[in-house]
Amino acid sequence: MTPRVVSLLPSATEIVCALGYESSLVGRSHECDFPRGVACLPVCTESKVHGAATSEEIHARVDAILQHDLSVYRVDAELLRRLAPTHIVTQVQCEVCAVSLKDVEAAIGGWSGVAPQIVPLNPQSLADVFADIERTAASLGDSASGAALVSRMRAEMDAIARVAREAADKPRVATIEWLAPLMTAGNWMPELVALAGGIDAGPAVSRSAWLEWNALVESDPDLLLIFPCGFGLDQIERDLHHLTGRPQWRSLRAVRTGDVFLLDGNQYFNRPGPRLVDSLQILAEVLHPDRFAFGFEGKAWKQWRG
Repeated sequence: MTPRVVSLLPSATEIVCALGYESSLVGRSHECDFPRGVACLPVCTESKVHGAATSEEIHARVDAILQHDLSVYRVDAELLRRLAPTHIVTQVQCEVCAVSLKDVEAAIGGWSGVAPQIVPLNPQSLADVFADIERTAASLGDSASGAALVSRMRAEMDAIARVAREAADKPRVATIEWLAPLMTAGNWMPELVALAGGIDAGPAVSRSAWLEWNALVESDPDLLLIFPCGFGLDQIERDLHHLTGRPQWRSLRAVRTGDVFLLDGNQYFNRPGPRLVDSLQILAEVLHPDRFAFGFEGKAWKQWRG
């Protein structure tokens, strides 16, 4: 039987498509936008965070919602029923970032007949991302495609790492995943930084974590990489005043030397799927421009000029 897949996570949509099952997708989340062809699919979710534009406003709105509710998203249970999926791919990692497993279970809880198979993804590291890809492929009855995709990703990442290891300099890098309040990136990001030939200057955290400004100042990184979750380059620039307006900003070495970079978190670094290869390419360009040129400058990253 041909699978009918609803993906409720942008990275999951990219995984399904990279496995060769784009034509099997019958529904998506409101944030799924790559590959371009998925834009025509029915939208099965929406965010409750309305009227918030800046980092500070979004954070405050999410906090307010979670004080009175269990989720910041709505799942259209009736639409899901009409779509009659055989598989629903969701996540258990972060209930603030996307529809959660609990949201999906609640949406299909009253269904009669054969329930769809729920495929929950839980990427905490690169190894987890690879395991999620293989798990998704296996759920579709095509383990070979999962193994082949993971093999290609590993080979491309290893090739970059080999060149990066030859660089004499290993810049100390701070990764900023949210602006107000400040958050440092964990999960797969420290691994990507290392593969790109850098040293993560942030606290040793397995998951992204809130960061005190004093801790950032004390670490005094060589490079500052800014990629708020869900933000593209234009939105980062509009919100950057949350950093540049702080009295500690000018004391940072990276600011004084001009080594502050804005990266497209929405399309790359916040999506634990096949395009983490692209994310590593972007990091390699930024950290070692004398060794790497993948053509992402201006499109997926830019240097902050002050």
